[in-house]
Amino acid sequence: MKTRIIKIGNSQGIRIPKVLLEQSGLGEEVELEVHDARIVIRPADRPRQGWEEAFRSMAEEEDDQLLDEDLTGQSDWDKDEWQW
Repeated sequence: MKTRIIKIGNSQGIRIPKVLLEQSGLGEEVELEVHDARIVIRPADRPRQGWEEAFRSMAEEEDDQLLDEDLTGQSDWDKDEWQW
Protein backbone atom coordinates (compact mmCIF):
# COMPACT_ATOMS: atom_id res chain seq x y z
CA MET A 1 0.00 0.00 0.00
CA LYS A 2 1.35 3.42 -0.88
CA THR A 3 0.70 6.48 1.23
CA ARG A 4 2.07 9.99 1.52
CA ILE A 5 4.14 11.65 4.20
CA ILE A 6 2.17 14.61 5.59
CA LYS A 7 3.16 17.63 7.64
CA ILE A 8 2.03 17.53 11.29
CA GLY A 9 3.13 20.73 13.04
CA ASN A 10 6.93 20.88 12.84
CA SER A 11 7.10 17.12 12.24
CA GLN A 12 5.95 14.78 9.53
CA GLY A 13 3.88 11.65 9.71
CA ILE A 14 1.79 9.11 7.88
CA ARG A 15 -1.83 8.09 8.23
CA ILE A 16 -2.25 4.40 8.89
CA PRO A 17 -5.61 2.98 7.78
CA LYS A 18 -7.76 1.47 10.52
CA VAL A 19 -7.74 -1.93 8.82
CA LEU A 20 -3.94 -2.09 8.96
CA LEU A 21 -3.93 -1.07 12.62
CA GLU A 22 -6.44 -3.79 13.46
CA GLN A 23 -4.52 -6.43 11.50
CA SER A 24 -1.19 -5.45 13.08
CA GLY A 25 -2.46 -5.27 16.65
CA LEU A 26 -0.88 -1.85 17.19
CA GLY A 27 -2.32 0.27 20.00
CA GLU A 28 -1.92 3.93 20.85
CA GLU A 29 1.75 3.60 21.85
CA VAL A 30 4.34 2.27 19.42
CA GLU A 31 8.11 2.04 19.18
CA LEU A 32 9.90 3.28 16.08
CA GLU A 33 13.23 1.86 14.97
CA VAL A 34 15.35 2.16 11.85
CA HIS A 35 16.75 -1.09 10.42
CA ASP A 36 18.52 -1.27 7.07
CA ALA A 37 17.13 2.11 5.95
CA ARG A 38 13.58 1.03 6.87
CA ILE A 39 11.35 2.44 9.58
CA VAL A 40 9.93 -0.35 11.72
CA ILE A 41 6.81 0.29 13.80
CA ARG A 42 6.02 -2.19 16.56
CA PRO A 43 3.84 -2.23 19.69
CA ALA A 44 5.41 -0.46 22.66
CA ASP A 45 6.84 -2.75 25.32
CA ARG A 46 4.81 -2.85 28.51
CA PRO A 47 7.21 -4.39 31.02
CA ARG A 48 4.74 -4.39 33.93
CA GLN A 49 1.76 -5.64 31.97
CA GLY A 50 -0.11 -8.28 33.97
CA TRP A 51 1.54 -7.46 37.31
CA GLU A 52 -1.69 -6.21 38.90
CA GLU A 53 -3.52 -9.45 38.19
CA ALA A 54 -0.52 -11.52 39.32
CA PHE A 55 -0.32 -9.67 42.65
CA ARG A 56 -4.08 -9.97 43.15
CA SER A 57 -3.87 -13.72 42.54
CA MET A 58 -0.95 -14.03 44.97
CA ALA A 59 -2.91 -12.19 47.68
CA GLU A 60 -5.98 -14.38 47.16
CA GLU A 61 -3.82 -17.50 47.54
CA GLU A 62 -2.01 -15.97 50.55
CA ASP A 63 1.23 -16.28 48.62
CA ASP A 64 2.25 -12.66 49.27
CA GLN A 65 4.15 -13.14 52.53
CA LEU A 66 7.77 -12.13 53.03
CA LEU A 67 10.16 -14.96 52.28
CA ASP A 68 12.49 -13.85 55.09
CA GLU A 69 10.40 -13.16 58.18
CA ASP A 70 13.48 -11.81 60.00
CA LEU A 71 13.82 -9.05 57.43
CA THR A 72 12.38 -6.01 59.19
CA GLY A 73 14.46 -3.30 57.54
CA GLN A 74 15.80 -2.19 60.93
CA SER A 75 19.40 -2.39 62.03
CA ASP A 76 20.58 -2.71 65.63
CA TRP A 77 21.27 1.02 65.54
CA ASP A 78 17.65 1.66 64.56
CA LYS A 79 16.40 -0.45 67.46
CA ASP A 80 18.80 0.81 70.15
CA GLU A 81 19.66 4.39 69.23
CA TRP A 82 16.71 5.88 67.37
CA GLN A 83 14.24 7.86 69.45
CA TRP A 84 10.76 8.80 68.30
